[in-house]
Order: sequence, then structure tokens, then C-alpha cells
Amino acid sequence: MKRNSRLSLALHTLSHMAVDPERKRTSADIAEHAGTNPVVVRRVLGKLREAGLLASVKGHAGGWSLAKPANSITLADVYLALDERLVSGGEQDAEAMYCSIERDLQTRVADVLGEIEENLVQRLSETSITDVHPKSCSYCGS
Repeated sequence: MKRNSRLSLALHTLSHMAVDPERKRTSADIAEHAGTNPVVVRRVLGKLREAGLLASVKGHAGGWSLAKPANSITLADVYLALDERLVSGGEQDAEAMYCSIERDLQTRVADVLGEIEENLVQRLSETSITDVHPKSCSYCGS
């Protein structure tokens, strides 16, 4: 799952939150556990908050928590919230404007990649965060 580190970070974090949904987690704690920078964590989790998947509270007793039950958050929800695509359709090459074969080829490839992306999202929507998290984590004790 390391192909897209933002997606990996988001899914990992949400899975830990699903184990203990009442516990608030700070960006610093998440970053330390994930081996990344708290700024990266805040950027990723901010997108999840915008999508209604996470809530955050500022201040001494603040932190990040699930905004809704983990069993209602699908992997597709997370993937779409990050607004990234694992399957890229690519951009039309300037040469394609002049060559009808290249233009048709690029159009067909873009169509196929679009279908793959749709299938990916569909498959991700069939799995919730609770479907993929263990009952506890032996590494961190959550």
C-alpha cells in the first residue's frame, strides 16, 4: 500500500482510530507512529475532515477523531477525499493535435484508464475501515 503514501497514511490512521474511536489523537502522535512529519499528517487529515470523515478539536485536550462510525467509512470515501488517482488518464500530447492516429490512441487509452478508475472506486466502496482493521495493534497497544 506504499504506492501512495498519503492514502496509506490516511487508511493506517483511520484503522487505528477504529480500534478506539473515543480516543483523540494528536498530529504529533500520528506522525511519530507513522514515521512522518506532523505537517504532512495535518494536510492529509485536513482533507478527511473536509470530507466529513474526521473531526478535530484544537487546544490542550484536542486532537483528531472519527466524525462518523468506522463501519460507515469505506476505503473509497478515503480515496476520493484525498482527491488523488492511482490510475492517471494522462494529458493529451501536443503532437496528438496533428496526428489522428495518436489522438485516437490517446483517447482510447484515456477511456480504458477511466474505466479502470471507476472499477477501483467501486471495489474500494465495498470495504469499510472496520473490515480491514485488527481488534488491536501489538506494536502500539491500541
